[in-house]
Amino acid sequence: MKKFFLLNCSVIIVVIFFVFFQLSAADNYSFESWKPIYKGVEYGLFRIDPSMSAEKGIIHIVRIDPTKAELKAILASEHDKKMRTASEWCIKSKLVVAINAGMYQTDYLTNVGYLRNGTHVQNKRWTNTYKSVLAFGPRKEGIPAAIMLDLDEPDSKQKLDDYKTVLQNLRLMKGNGINVWSKTDKRWSESAVGIDKDGRILFLFCRSLYNMTDFNEIVKTLPLDIIRLMHMEGGLPASLSIHSAEVNLNLFGNHETAFGSDDTNKEQWPIPNVIGVSGR
Repeated sequence: MKKFFLLNCSVIIVVIFFVFFQLSAADNYSFESWKPIYKGVEYGLFRIDPSMSAEKGIIHIVRIDPTKAELKAILASEHDKKMRTASEWCIKSKLVVAINAGMYQTDYLTNVGYLRNGTHVQNKRWTNTYKSVLAFGPRKEGIPAAIMLDLDEPDSKQKLDDYKTVLQNLRLMKGNGINVWSKTDKRWSESAVGIDKDGRILFLFCRSLYNMTDFNEIVKTLPLDIIRLMHMEGGLPASLSIHSAEVNLNLFGNHETAFGSDDTNKEQWPIPNVIGVSGR
């Protein structure tokens, strides 16, 4: 009887510890409120690691209602084929917000995944290992203003013809917020784009170095209701710029662990392609 009692107590202690750990993990961030920065656009700063300095352990998030704000893709291949920083793209193209549109090839112009912007097809080839696609700019009424799909779902590509802009990237989370990134020791700064259960688009930026499995789990603890997430860029080229009357930020990535983590980068790198919000 005594042995049985001790066994049950041990089980109860384990359960209590597990629940406490889960609650602690979910509450291990600080957040004040969403700050409106433009029509249909809000900015939030989540401190995910209070033990880090003021500049680190932070995820910056821009939340966009695509029914109120105009999403745009700005591609160097459609202009003068010149790379610019996210901040410079904001100024040149009158954007309130700009983030990487994806990783680019060695020509310093072309997205690694499929990319179409209107009639301009920058990359016509679909990359088999890239399972996430973002589309916006509906061409007909009665469909969502923006969608993010898993390309391994049946008939997913058929829905894309109804949108002006379509871009394919590496997948971080698939439908219902399922973490699909394989565990690895590599860590980097991250720019990512997601969608929540209400169809709002989320631009995420984190300068601190994380492996993407852990990054996904951190993001899932935040009150975002995120259901899908794609990788836009990592390391030094990772960027997010916000140019509004309320917020003015130009964020830039750090060295990946494969190249060192000396934290010496102090400026945005030029990039060929961004997506953002028009500030017309």
